[in-house]
Amino acid sequence: MKKIEAIIRPEKLDDVKEALKKIDYPGMSTVRIEGHGQQKGKIEQFRGREFKVEFLPKVKIEVVVNDQAVDEIVTAVIEAARTGEIGDGKIFISDVVNTIRIRTGEEGDKAIG
Repeated sequence: MKKIEAIIRPEKLDDVKEALKKIDYPGMSTVRIEGHGQQKGKIEQFRGREFKVEFLPKVKIEVVVNDQAVDEIVTAVIEAARTGEIGDGKIFISDVVNTIRIRTGEEGDKAIG
């Protein structure tokens, strides 16, 4: 099993949700976060003064999937979230040792469906 964490622009969340639904994988968790990578924030103007906004709003999407689904899900996220501009985000993939469905006690691949 793998955990896929995608950090994307907030305005692309609906596009990513739809892309995952199309490939029959609607389950996910989301968290609103702030951060920066290469873009290192941006300069804003307020009442004639410039100020730097270092941390920009982002959304982190998390899904846990069986190993065979990773490529399809990553491709769907990339295609839905990409604008071609700096700040599109990142995807992190890590191993998951086990998953347990609390309601039934099911474990492993049975618990992620």
